[in-house]
Amino acid sequence: ELALDRAKAGGGNHHVFFDPALAQAAEQRRHMENDLRMAIQKGQFVLYYQPLICLKSGRITGVEALLRWLHPDLGLIMPDRFIQVAEDTGLINPLGDWVLCEACRQAMLWQAAGLPAVRMAVNVAPVQFRQAGFVEELAGALAASGLAAENLELELTERTVMHDAEITLGTLSAISRMGIDLALDDFGTGYSSLAYLRRFPVGKLKIDRSFVRDMVDEADDQAIASTIVLMGHNLRLKVLAEGVETADQLALLRKMGCDMAQGFYFSRAVPAEQLADLLREQPFLIKE
Repeated sequence: ELALDRAKAGGGNHHVFFDPALAQAAEQRRHMENDLRMAIQKGQFVLYYQPLICLKSGRITGVEALLRWLHPDLGLIMPDRFIQVAEDTGLINPLGDWVLCEACRQAMLWQAAGLPAVRMAVNVAPVQFRQAGFVEELAGALAASGLAAENLELELTERTVMHDAEITLGTLSAISRMGIDLALDDFGTGYSSLAYLRRFPVGKLKIDRSFVRDMVDEADDQAIASTIVLMGHNLRLKVLAEGVETADQLALLRKMGCDMAQGFYFSRAVPAEQLADLLREQPFLIKE
């Protein structure tokens, strides 16, 4: 049965022999699912925040909320270890709803502390986006926190928005009418139709880190990043580059006219208190 499931997952039309490793992987996945359910009940999750930098001024104008699991035995677990299981089991819905509410709440706590209002970017999983009542969930998170809609930005992948595009368009339009901004994450790695991209109420494209990583030495990656910036601007969209780690990458992005950037060159994702310090100090400002 496990071998059959693996063969189906591989697209069918081939065979997979059973191996004890399949049973071991299934058992690990079952433990992960049980631990996830318990973690949601016990509130073992926390948000870290990575600053989003305006490349013209160097000012932090936004932050991205990133999920971490504070496991009682294993310590801090990164999302790539558990997000797929959460999506496959439907646990991503309560988890995603918590992330949304907590991110909005934290944004208001920073404002209450006298810090400048910045846009809070929250990743939305495909399953979460397609759940019934998602728009109402958004409205509830804003109402409960008091956060203004224009200070919230939802990040969706190309694959999310292109799945059943006509239905997606209706949901995106409803979100946009609320005043919430929308960004296409990992842009360039999916299969966006330019015809739909023109119709979607998206305000920002995020250049995937895979193009930024090698663009200093790889002409093709540099050309792709430059083309995304140009296309975004021609469509009146802001463009943000992910995964900026070196001064050379940053210089190239500024030369291309890229609007914003995030990455280890500026800061890793940090707890809310450390991000508050960055907002106060604004250490990346460009001195005239």
